[in-house]
Amino acid sequence: MSSTSLQKIPESVLVVIHTIELQVLLLKRADMQTWQSVTGSKDFLHESWVATAQREVLEETQIDAHMPGMKLVDWGIENHYEIYPAFRHRYPPQVSHNLERVFALEIPKDTPVVLSPREHTDFKWLPYLEAADQVFSPSNAEAILNLKSFML
Repeated sequence: MSSTSLQKIPESVLVVIHTIELQVLLLKRADMQTWQSVTGSKDFLHESWVATAQREVLEETQIDAHMPGMKLVDWGIENHYEIYPAFRHRYPPQVSHNLERVFALEIPKDTPVVLSPREHTDFKWLPYLEAADQVFSPSNAEAILNLKSFML
């Protein structure tokens, strides 16, 4: 989220970063100490899903999805879920649900990862089945489990 926005837009992306060998990158959240893939809200209402995904990946990992060898895929899957009460203060008062668009980003296995320390404290690579067991969010686990079928 940019520093100029006061309230989050209830439209976000989930980006599962992985290698061709189905190793999945997980990030440890600084606030909750839980594991997840890259996530983040649109910075403005008309920001495209692809632009949001590219920006969030760059902000959270310093991975540039535009670089050669990167393959960002919009799965066209949207999850609609209730925002946890602890996070609702970040949104306009009438907002209780979020729309999440799912992406995958295939990257070369030697791609460096540099975390945004205000958002994440650690990262790890896991085989996709193990990664699905580690994440906090049910939609994140489902996306990771679907990774193999979307790569075929």
